[in-house]
Amino acid sequence: MHDRSLLWLGLLLAALASLGGAWWLFGRGAPPPAPPPEAPAPAAAAAAPAPAPAIRYPIDPASAVALPAGGAVDAHVAAALTGLLGQKLVLTMLQTDGFARRVAATVDNLPREQAPARLWPVNPASGRFTVAGRAGSETLDPANAARYQPFIALLEAVEPARAVALYAQLYPLFQRAYEELGYPGRYFNDRVVEVIDHLLAAPEPQAPVALVLPAVKGPYRPARPWLLYEYRDAELRGASAGHSIMVRIGTANQRRVKARLIEIRRLLTAAPARR
Repeated sequence: MHDRSLLWLGLLLAALASLGGAWWLFGRGAPPPAPPPEAPAPAAAAAAPAPAPAIRYPIDPASAVALPAGGAVDAHVAAALTGLLGQKLVLTMLQTDGFARRVAATVDNLPREQAPARLWPVNPASGRFTVAGRAGSETLDPANAARYQPFIALLEAVEPARAVALYAQLYPLFQRAYEELGYPGRYFNDRVVEVIDHLLAAPEPQAPVALVLPAVKGPYRPARPWLLYEYRDAELRGASAGHSIMVRIGTANQRRVKARLIEIRRLLTAAPARR
């Protein structure tokens, strides 16, 4: 089993949610209060279930390999990653419990407004987020890009063809995790390709990215208010989790990630990847 490829695939699509640390506070401000419970809808006649959508990018079931059952899967993956990277790196960078579920959930959340930190398969980037400029005219500090170099260097360290080959071998693990998230009949690889396309469409700002520190409203008072910076530009402020992260890591880093995504997409959608 090519465990290095498993690590690469998981990190490539899922580490994006961890690169920004507490990015959801950065891009969204204080979390809104929970909505009141809705009244139950009146009973209706049972409708016929919607047919499952056609699979666009199938993975050949013959590519899959046998895996341990139940909790042994976590232990198997954790041991493989530890043997590859060493215990210190695994403990500081990865969340190996429920790794497939974490990958599936984070990939699915990247085009959405939030990617909850509790589901990340990778720990947040180290160091503190910094801004440039004076109060009232803050911008995203280009020096922040250095915080993400260990992740991106790791993404570039493994050959994409090996990553896709192992992804096909382990695909039932990711498919099962995706269905357990509430998508029965949906095909995870189709979602992976869709999310890659979404990330490839992320904007690449050329000028310094302006920030604003909004007033804190409501009972929530963060211990570290510097996390509450938002993008000043309304379009960036309303961007998805994936786009917000891609902007935050810096244009140069973003292009390196996109180069890998393009190659992975080509392999995932080419006939040889579906044998």
